[in-house]
Amino acid sequence: MRCCGIRGAITVESNTKSSIASATRELLSAILSVNHISVDDIAGVWFTTTSDLNADFPAVAARELGLGKIALLCGHEMSVPDSLKNCLRVMLLVNTEKKCNEIVHVYLKGAKILRPDLDNYKG
Repeated sequence: MRCCGIRGAITVESNTKSSIASATRELLSAILSVNHISVDDIAGVWFTTTSDLNADFPAVAARELGLGKIALLCGHEMSVPDSLKNCLRVMLLVNTEKKCNEIVHVYLKGAKILRPDLDNYKG
């Protein structure tokens, strides 16, 4: 078994607790589903948001999805001029039998523009 990183991102409708929670749930659910990852396979999750998203921690929604015993970390993304706004990013570290090139990275909504080379999610 190896540890692989799974990346994803989603744009968030607005800077509210409910919008951040909803986007977090949507993104994590898609990543876990398409990669057939169980909670027990997850070693840790790192969330970042753009600085315009500060109404709540994405980790709150992750705990509500059953990830409460997993190491979760939140931070802000680098402030790069002209970068995508209202964006929540995630990196999961998972233990898996899959090769890293078999992992499906998930970019949703406006975040699809970030990594069009990885847009193989068909959910």
